[in-house]
Amino acid sequence: MGGKYEDFNFLVAHMGGGISLGVHKKGRIIDVNNCLDGDGPFSPERSGGMPFGSLMDLCFSGEYTKEELRKQFVGKGGLVAYLGTNDAREVVRRIKDGDEYAKYIYEAMAYQLAKEIGAGATVLSGEVDAILLTGGLAYDDMLTGWVTNRVKFIAPVKKYPGEHEMKALARGVMRVLDGTEEEKLYPNPEPADKEHFEKKVV
Repeated sequence: MGGKYEDFNFLVAHMGGGISLGVHKKGRIIDVNNCLDGDGPFSPERSGGMPFGSLMDLCFSGEYTKEELRKQFVGKGGLVAYLGTNDAREVVRRIKDGDEYAKYIYEAMAYQLAKEIGAGATVLSGEVDAILLTGGLAYDDMLTGWVTNRVKFIAPVKKYPGEHEMKALARGVMRVLDGTEEEKLYPNPEPADKEHFEKKVV
């Protein structure tokens, strides 16, 4: 795009077992859903956001342990709960074979992701340079096509399919070793008091 990462604002949807939407503003991730615990859109294995009233009823029903419920939401949620598989390729095969229910569920996942992207755009006040779709699900033209059709009015959509976490970590280490970046500790061991926060942010 003719510049450095720090020059742009991106919305990055990473679509794997869970689906995260990171809001990247001039080189910093300033907002992201907690997809590890199932927040955001439902995904191949995670339930996504749910109405908390019904969720509370389920938690206090006495029918499930905490561990059983966690597994239902993270691991056995999403496509697994609806279609019995976390393999999007299998879902696409079913759709191509005429399974309308599979199409309904898969398109609903794209719909929820598009809504999350729209929400992320508001964090950047609409100043989005590009929407980036990453992860294993980015290989699927059907899913990414549905998402693109809903969000292309916000910014251009670019696909970077696959898992590149190890390459990104290696490049981060190289930037520290060649002096273009300073290493950072995570989580930050310093106290998270108000004065410390204001110094870092301001």
